[in-house]
This record gives sequence, structure tokens and C-alpha cells, in this order.
Amino acid sequence: MNQFDTTASFYAAYRPGIPRAAVELLARRVAGQEDRALLDLGSGTGQVPLALASTTTEIDVVEQDADMLGEADKALAGLPVTVRLHNTSAELFTPPAAYRADLVTVCRAFHWMKQDVVLSRLEGMTAPDATVAVMGDGSLWTARTAWTDALRALIQEYLGTERRAGVGKKYAAHERPYREILAESPFDQVEEHTIAVEREWTTETVIGYLYSTSFAARPLFGEQAEDFERRARVLLDEHADASGLIEHASFQVVLGRRG
Repeated sequence: MNQFDTTASFYAAYRPGIPRAAVELLARRVAGQEDRALLDLGSGTGQVPLALASTTTEIDVVEQDADMLGEADKALAGLPVTVRLHNTSAELFTPPAAYRADLVTVCRAFHWMKQDVVLSRLEGMTAPDATVAVMGDGSLWTARTAWTDALRALIQEYLGTERRAGVGKKYAAHERPYREILAESPFDQVEEHTIAVEREWTTETVIGYLYSTSFAARPLFGEQAEDFERRARVLLDEHADASGLIEHASFQVVLGRRG
């Protein structure tokens, strides 16, 4: 079973998009180019291609989960650019021989990948001056506020103290900074940007977000799912009434280019 089985519709509806400042940063990397081919790896429901559509001339979406790719197809339908969908993993994606991406994006998915394999394979499918952008911002599991701490403790009460990564799996954290991993790749000219983000959640959007994740997807709770949701709603309502459900996040954008 995939770690994101059952989550696609929740992912499409409740996952936060990428900040406007990140969109503008990426757009500047391809500004002025006649051809601006975007390759988005681990695309999920297509949030990054949708945000960057106005800055590109063609988009390739790579996502191994068929349900996620279906949501991306719906989100990207009707765009005035060429969109191609690929139901495969980043490690196995193989474009036509003449294909060259100008911008490669990986958002909130690099930790699931065989990173050295992906970066090595990108060398043969990118333009000489291409930019590789690895992005992410943690999750409500890693956020540290009174309400996220209480919510995480409630999840752990049902699922155990270790973070889950789908049914029967535990999350294996990647400790090395992405800037170091990129610096050891063909895209070794690295710069890092940190964008401060404030998000205001509601009880409903938090529940929907949890069900979009691999650590708190509804099937993980089994027969206790309704009991967990009832208690989570009470907890979130109490915190919302007391001080609001505010999250302060840091959105990281690590850019790599060939030297």
C-alpha cells in the first residue's frame, strides 16, 4: 500500500500552496527565455505547476500515485500551455531523447526519493543553464506551537510515538540539509532562500490536512477513526477559541545550477 493511499482528494483540497514569494523567485530563473520547460517531480496534485503555469511554455508532471495524478489532471485542465502527465516515479521518469527542462521543481517530496539517483538522472534531461529547485516547509507534525503540540500528542496516543509513513511504516527522517545534497550533484552552484509564512487554520482545514498526510491519514486509525476525529475537533475548537490556530512556518527554497 502506498503511503498516500486514500489521501488524494484531501491533498487537493487542504494542502497549503507555495508562497507567492517562492513563485516569483522561480519565475525569475526562467525570465526572458523563449522556451521555459518545467519538470515537476513528485508533483502530488499539481500545486507547483499550477502556480508556475503563467511563467512556462510547457509542463511535465511526474507523480507515481495515480489518484494524485488524477487530481493534478483536473487542476491543470484548460491551461494555455502544453501539459504532459507521467504516472511514474522521479527515479524512473524517462523523457524523450531531445527533451531538456529549463526548471525542475521538487516540493515537499524530495525526502521520499532516492536523491542521488534523481539528481544524477536530471543531468541528462536538463538544459545547460537549468535550475533545480528543492522546496519544503515541514508539516503540522513538526510545527511547534501549543495547539500543534497538543494535536501531535493526541495522534501519538492513537498511533504511537513514532511518526507514521503510511500503513505499517515508520517515517525515516533525512538529516542532511538539501543544500549539501545538491552541492554534491551536477547542480553544485547552490543558493538557499527562506520565506516566512503565517497560516491561519480552522478546525475543518486541519482535519482535512491531517487526512492528506502519511502520518495521520484516516485509515491509520482503523476502527478508532471517528473517536480520534471527535477528540481532535474538540481540541482544535478549544485552541481556536483561546488563541486561534496560527502556524508560523519557514518555506525553504534550495536552488542548484551547474557550475
